[in-house]
Amino acid sequence: MYTPLRGCCVKVIGRAMSTYGSRMLIIQCDAAQLPGLYSEVMDRKTKPVGKIMDVFGNVKLPYALILSHGPCCVKVGEKVYAKESHASATPHVRTPRTITR
Repeated sequence: MYTPLRGCCVKVIGRAMSTYGSRMLIIQCDAAQLPGLYSEVMDRKTKPVGKIMDVFGNVKLPYALILSHGPCCVKVGEKVYAKESHASATPHVRTPRTITR
């Protein structure tokens, strides 16, 4: 599900389940909306929270570990978001030219 927040398109990737220490956050994700590792994660005000460092658990309902940039400001139960990616998942590969004579 894509949600417009403050002029940019972001998608809900999950809901905060718990925090560990002051900089680690565990979120329960929707498997269909899960972004890649090291993706930037933000709160509902589009303030950067941190990066996804690990994905674990059940394939249908995975969990993600987010390493926060500073003290974690996301509360348990709050939704977290990631920016919509317009780039394709696979990098563009150039095909070599063949020279005909």
